[in-house]
Amino acid sequence: MSTGRPNYQRPDARNRALAKTVRKAMTEAEKKLWWELRHRLQLASTHFRRQVAIGPYIADCCCLGARLIVEVDGGQHYTKTGETRGSIRSAFMKSQGFSVLRFTNASVFQEIDSVIETIAAALSQSILPRDSSTPTPNPSPQGGGELTRNHSP
Repeated sequence: MSTGRPNYQRPDARNRALAKTVRKAMTEAEKKLWWELRHRLQLASTHFRRQVAIGPYIADCCCLGARLIVEVDGGQHYTKTGETRGSIRSAFMKSQGFSVLRFTNASVFQEIDSVIETIAAALSQSILPRDSSTPTPNPSPQGGGELTRNHSP
């Protein structure tokens, strides 16, 4: 029986509680991106959540409907250990059906317009193909792929 919710590995109670704690202690870059997502990126069919527990990880921002995760990476992510952990984390998220976008703190502070444009483009690619009003590129010969009109002779 389908619940209508996305199918991904559910976090345990400990990780859900940690996500709630992390939500209250967001970095300045995460706060800025969150504000921009809520106020500037208001596309139909999008709803971002912040600090979302997915399996053993917590995603900075996530649009469950578009299966899109947006991560803001500080300096610790650019060490050898940080890069390895980030790769493992991204691979897990992708295995759960999510796309992952990563931005540096500097990008969020200095190039926020570009960051928002990149996220909007990713959302468009994720959501628009699912829209049933989008015409099919190659309609079937029987006309079943497009809206048909009843013509009288």
